[in-house]
Amino acid sequence: MNEVFGLSEDVATLPVAEVAQRLDQPVSRVHQLVKDGQLLSFRREGEVVVPADFLGEDGVVIKGLAGTITVLRDGGYADPDILRWLFEEDDSLPGTPVASLRAGRHREVKRRAQAMAF
Repeated sequence: MNEVFGLSEDVATLPVAEVAQRLDQPVSRVHQLVKDGQLLSFRREGEVVVPADFLGEDGVVIKGLAGTITVLRDGGYADPDILRWLFEEDDSLPGTPVASLRAGRHREVKRRAQAMAF
């Protein structure tokens, strides 16, 4: 994956190996989750990382993330654009889409993603 331009350096990330540990899965499974659109990864300082906010406290991928990624990909958005959108402030939510997903408001986020994609 390429460096994501426009994504704030403040976005906390985890190396793929740590994501695998938190999900209690092998590293190859994390790569498959990325390939399947369940997660997004990118390169930061030469290392493949996943935003920490994509994982819940319970050691699973946050609800609604995969569906949101699918809607945006189907709408023609590239992964770097999806990442930027997920971490951009949105006054109508309020906050960022990823914060809304973490708060359980995945339907609202998906509605906005659908509106953007079509």
